[in-house]
Amino acid sequence: MDEQELIEKLKQGEIQAYEYLFNHHYDWLCNYIFQLSGDRNLSKDIVQEVMVRLWEKKKQITIKGSLKGYLFKSCHNQFLQQLRKKKKQPDLLDKIRWDTIYESYFEQKEDDTYFKTTLLKLEELIDKLPPKCKEIFIMNKLERRKYREIAQDMGISIKTVENQMSKALRIIRENASVLML
Repeated sequence: MDEQELIEKLKQGEIQAYEYLFNHHYDWLCNYIFQLSGDRNLSKDIVQEVMVRLWEKKKQITIKGSLKGYLFKSCHNQFLQQLRKKKKQPDLLDKIRWDTIYESYFEQKEDDTYFKTTLLKLEELIDKLPPKCKEIFIMNKLERRKYREIAQDMGISIKTVENQMSKALRIIRENASVLML
């Protein structure tokens, strides 16, 4: 079946045309988005969303060029939209003022077990970080020192500080469910 014929059958609502399109392009599109995102589930979600939208708007679609190019561009745009959406939602760990948490800890009443339990779990997570990573994390989040200062004091590059902070935050994020935040 050539592309124009496939597009026309799709516009007419022929389910076999949609199934053919889906079966011939789904894996390729998922692999493409996976290469961009590194997240297999996200890539499947994006491709499925594009395919569903294609079916829902089948009568209005106008494809200039190849069908494969259209699908590629649609998935790429959906991926970019996901990135923009994610950037607008600040990570919980980015919102936390670590010094405020520790100051608040000592001001809490004895009966505030939720807060104290959460803080103890956070301390446990920090303690489990690799030594260099932990040291840099504490200097940045608790001592409120800038990456440049940390790099100078430790005799390392700013890039190393950035990498260690990324590693620390990733480890804490991956285990954040134990914090009950």
